[in-house]
Amino acid sequence: MSSRSATPAARRRSPASPRRASAVALKRHNRVRRRRVGALLLVALLAVGAAFVLRPLLHHAVREIALPLRHEDIIRQQAHDKGVDPALVAAVIYAESHFIDGRTSSAGAQGLMQLTPATAQYIANKSGGTAFRVADLGTPQVNIAYGTFYLRYLMRRYGDDTPLVLAAYNAGEGNVDRWIAKARAGGQALDIGAIPFGETRTYVKRVLDARKEYRATYRSELGL
Repeated sequence: MSSRSATPAARRRSPASPRRASAVALKRHNRVRRRRVGALLLVALLAVGAAFVLRPLLHHAVREIALPLRHEDIIRQQAHDKGVDPALVAAVIYAESHFIDGRTSSAGAQGLMQLTPATAQYIANKSGGTAFRVADLGTPQVNIAYGTFYLRYLMRRYGDDTPLVLAAYNAGEGNVDRWIAKARAGGQALDIGAIPFGETRTYVKRVLDARKEYRATYRSELGL
C-alpha cells in the first residue's frame, strides 16, 4: 500500500491536536456557561414575577393581622342608617373584640361590640326589638346593629363629643356623668387626660387612633 493512500485514513485515526482539543473544550464550557446563566436569569425573572404577584397578597395579610376588618357590609349599612361614622364603628369593634366573633368578657359583655345583656335589652326596648334574645348578640348583624344604635344614643346624649361617648361606652354613663359634674364644679371641661380610670383613658385613645387608621386604610370598604 502506498503512503499516499494511507495518509487520509491515518489523518482520520490520528488524535486531535492540543490546540483543536482546547478549542472544543472552550466551546463546550461556553455552552454550559450560557445554559447556567440562562437558567439563573429565568429563576431571577420568575422570582421577580412572583414578588409582584405575591406582594399585594402579603401586604393584605399583614394589614389583616395588624388592622383587621370583617363584616364591612353590615358596618356600612348600620352606620349609614344610624348616622354614625363607619370608621368609628370599626374602631370600637377593633378595641372591643379585634373582630373575633363569639367573645364574652368576664363582665358578660358579648359579641363583636361587647354589649352586656342589660345594655342590649335596653337598646331592644328603645329600638323596638321586641323579639330580642340574649343569644342574638352572637349574631354579627344584631350585635353591630345594637352597638351602632348605642353609639348614636351616646352621641346624642353627650353632644357628639366622641371622647365622652367612648368613655361612656367603656365605663358606663353613670361614671361619665359623675366625672363631668366634678370637672364642671372645678370650672373645667372633662378631657381625656382627666378621666379617672386609666383603663378608660387608654381605651378612648386606642379607639380614636384606630378610627384614624381605619379611615386611612379602608376608605372604600367602609364607604368613606
